[in-house]
Amino acid sequence: MHTRIDSQPTHQHNNLKMRVGRPLPFGATVMGNGVNFSIFSRHATSCTLVLYEKGHLNPFEEIPFPPEFRVGNVFTMMVFGLNIERIEYGFRLDGPYIPHAGHRFDASKILLDPYARSISGRAIWGEAPDPDNLYQHRAQIVPDDYDWEGDTPPNIPVQDLVIYEMHVRGFTKHHTSNVKYPGTFAAIREKIPYLKELGVNCIELMPIFEFDEFEYSGINPITGERLLNYWGYSTIGFFAPKAGYAATGGLGMEGDELKTLIKELHRNGIEVILDVVFNHTGEGNEMGPTISFRGIDNKTYYMLTPDGRYLNFSGTGNTMNCNNPVVRSMVVDCLRYWVADYHIDGFRFDLASILGRDQNGYPLSNPPLLEALAHDPILANCKLIAEAWDAGGLYQVGSFPAYGRWAEWNGKYRDVTRRFLKGDTGLVWEMAERLQGSPDLYGDRGATASINFITCHDGFTLYDLYTYNEKHNYANGEGNRDGANDNYSWNCGYEGETKDPNINMLRRRLIKNAITTLMMSRGIPMILMGDEMGHTKYGNNNTFCHDNDLNWLNWNNLNKNADIFEFFKQCIHFRHKHKVLRSHEHFYHQDRGESGYPDISWHGTRAWFADWGDYVLTLAFLLDGSHVDDDMIYFAMNMHWEDHIFEIPALPSEMLWHVFVNTSANAWQHIHPPGQEPVLDNQQFINIGARSVVVLVGR
Repeated sequence: MHTRIDSQPTHQHNNLKMRVGRPLPFGATVMGNGVNFSIFSRHATSCTLVLYEKGHLNPFEEIPFPPEFRVGNVFTMMVFGLNIERIEYGFRLDGPYIPHAGHRFDASKILLDPYARSISGRAIWGEAPDPDNLYQHRAQIVPDDYDWEGDTPPNIPVQDLVIYEMHVRGFTKHHTSNVKYPGTFAAIREKIPYLKELGVNCIELMPIFEFDEFEYSGINPITGERLLNYWGYSTIGFFAPKAGYAATGGLGMEGDELKTLIKELHRNGIEVILDVVFNHTGEGNEMGPTISFRGIDNKTYYMLTPDGRYLNFSGTGNTMNCNNPVVRSMVVDCLRYWVADYHIDGFRFDLASILGRDQNGYPLSNPPLLEALAHDPILANCKLIAEAWDAGGLYQVGSFPAYGRWAEWNGKYRDVTRRFLKGDTGLVWEMAERLQGSPDLYGDRGATASINFITCHDGFTLYDLYTYNEKHNYANGEGNRDGANDNYSWNCGYEGETKDPNINMLRRRLIKNAITTLMMSRGIPMILMGDEMGHTKYGNNNTFCHDNDLNWLNWNNLNKNADIFEFFKQCIHFRHKHKVLRSHEHFYHQDRGESGYPDISWHGTRAWFADWGDYVLTLAFLLDGSHVDDDMIYFAMNMHWEDHIFEIPALPSEMLWHVFVNTSANAWQHIHPPGQEPVLDNQQFINIGARSVVVLVGR
């Protein structure tokens, strides 16, 4: 038997043996009887591998990379005889410290591997860090031994998705969730039956890459409690799941726990999209900590001004230099890893417009990173979703470089729909565009380029949208200056909670109008976790820093607001039942089923005569589903403060109109289970109450 030469040590440092490693892949990789360490730095003059035993404050060994272990700009070394289950590691990099030239090397600091697949130091959520620990975030080595048991991604057609935006901790942390390990990946598994009952088939997880909840150090001026980086939009390690989100994080098993969740979701027909933050890191501005990238190669990883200061298109202190070839490769490597090793189904990119800027911050007409992601063979089946704006003023809704792949959070859908639903005038034409998948924005990209949403984590919940006119963010400790001011909300006549039955009835009606409109719109609907049970944040529209009831779902609301949950559930199931509501194509405005009806037609209070005047607050459309073997669907909106009688388009003689939704205050029942809709008494006219919507099914 022959022994491979490249598996034998050539050097020794104290009791450890090593040899030159392989430059790729980056990070720490178990190879035979050794561990291959590889790290890039263009400007460093030397590198040292620092090894710890888990739980020990000081390293047990530091191994300088011999000069011959540098291949180009990569330091690489194979170390033999390590017990990978007991090892934590980091690097020291030396080089020039010339901040005005962009260099911030400091060999006294131990740095986190950018490719670390597991990170210790924050394994228990909210446990304060040890101030004596000079290396707070420690890389750990992860073996590739998880049994996926034949799991394959569901590959749900994008037009069939109903996305549920979820915060891992907030979903189950409240004591009313009745789960074994609240606030964890494991707890979400217990709630899969709930997600299936609701009808969502895709969860979009807010950031789960490792971050430091103690990065934010504010104080709640009302309660005096410590505020945290709760949302997690400040990544420390792009390849490592958040250990504090795992019941097994203290054991370093957070990766397996997350994989088991994904496997179970897939078994139940639910996809997983990750909200990823590549636009900036947790190292902040010039005053921020040196954790990883800043000390490894600051000038490569960050956008800098000519005098070495950080460009700040993220609003958080720094901006990653994503179209530098090295950084671009890291992003691609990262996403490939999550798809290949975690079976992730798609990604939503926070402040994605930054990913299209060059190293000086100027928007590129053909951004290499966005093109690379769109055409990458490993990401070929992934959903790619852009938040098509950034904090530097770039707003690309409808114009994000798509390459035939990218969808967008449609911020214009959110704003126009909010305004029309609360009774703003001058919007009827644009509301029609949003209802049909925004062809004015995505005419050449198809309707599924539009992720339609009315609420998301950022801003009011749906309950608060109709309870507050103004934001109430004083608990954030910033004097109510933070958070958006243009919420397009309406408190229905009283700010905050009230016992007035008429106001509360109106608020519920508006919530039901909103979810009906969302599910009747062409494009991909996304709902916010908790909206289906009437979750409130008491008017706080920027709860990024609160680890409390503002962000934790109170599951007792399912009883308190049972009518809202039932309404959400039936609307979602109605969408799944009717193919005519779901298509990647825009409407043709032609008779596609030889039925005598166009695929979509617009109506007002008179059938076949839509009124597009600026004063108009009524709008209706008719969908003909014959070309996809579906029913006819009529959707009418009366956002006026008075009732209106709508003339209903006549059906073919063998068909009748049935009532699915009628949110009018005088309706005997607001919603009926799909397939069990009663026949409408008057087949020619329907009285639609003030600020109400109606959905009829013709069959």
